[in-house]
Amino acid sequence: MTPPLRQVLEDALAGHRLTEEEAVRLLSTCDRDVWTIAAAADDLREAKVGDTVTYIRNQNINVTNLCVNACGFCGFSRKPGDRDLFCYDEAAVRAKARMAVSRNVTEICTVSGLHPEFDAQSYVDIISWIHDEAPAVHIHASNPMEMAYAARKSGLSTREVLIGMKHAGLSTLCGTAAEILVDEIRRVICPEKIDTATWVRVIKEAHNLGIRSTATIMYGHCESEADRARHLAILRDIQDETGGFTEFVPLSFVHHKTPLYRAGRARPGATGREDVLMVAVSRLFLDNFDHIQASWVKVGTKMAGMALLAGADDLGGTLFEESISREAGARDTDYLDPETMRQMVADLGRTFRQRTTTYGLVPG
Repeated sequence: MTPPLRQVLEDALAGHRLTEEEAVRLLSTCDRDVWTIAAAADDLREAKVGDTVTYIRNQNINVTNLCVNACGFCGFSRKPGDRDLFCYDEAAVRAKARMAVSRNVTEICTVSGLHPEFDAQSYVDIISWIHDEAPAVHIHASNPMEMAYAARKSGLSTREVLIGMKHAGLSTLCGTAAEILVDEIRRVICPEKIDTATWVRVIKEAHNLGIRSTATIMYGHCESEADRARHLAILRDIQDETGGFTEFVPLSFVHHKTPLYRAGRARPGATGREDVLMVAVSRLFLDNFDHIQASWVKVGTKMAGMALLAGADDLGGTLFEESISREAGARDTDYLDPETMRQMVADLGRTFRQRTTTYGLVPG
């Protein structure tokens, strides 16, 4: 007999580890019980991390939009001959790093297209240029796909590439390129990307080298609730083993300009109900994660505020420059003023603080 919803939530709050089947049930909820789930998740958030809402002062540097892959969900990548193709040289990367320092950021984040001429040394060089110009700034960069690509292009192991990146100044790895960690779905949305097993292996290698990472999911395209639950279970298992994830970031699919949507192979993104439940169920299911981020870039500031009532405790970064979501059709993604964030948080009666990449609080 299936237990009542309230019993499932009470058990979760008491320390019961949700099963994948229970996660699917919660993610599938379609009525006012959505608010019951959100309230339980928010109770757990309060018990685990308190009432502080954090943000990071960071800047993106997307070095190039030239990419050998053609992921169906991406509106950012370009091919040779495209009019708006770009690739920043050393001088431009260094200039952007200096600009980041002038903006008092604590983190520089860089993920780019898979340039056909890039190899492991290319990625090491980019990190080195940034580190030279911003030695006190945390470099949060690349992802398992870029590590696998660099390794293949240079005849190295991914572990060797990670060691080289760390030596050059890489502090933490982006947990992107995860999308949905179910190969059946990956073959539809990103057939040229690494498979689930490779993504998991590279993330574990990074964690075991002392390179922590974020964890992400991209949802709202052609996956099922069961696929989302499987993805969460894989992340939870990794965290049990390594403890290397700093946060979980649900990324709602921005569909407008993507090949996948235009070809009729994906729906037009997640609904507001799904956005709320993705955050709430993540908080309840990922019992070994402290921090859940509400991505204002993907869902907008109003929905991000709702996510803070459903288990999220972080608003992400200022960004200053953002290309990937914007090229997929998202609006107003380049910069969010911390004062706007402060107003969002004050509206909820919560405390607002600046953090570091690994969730230390910045004085002041």
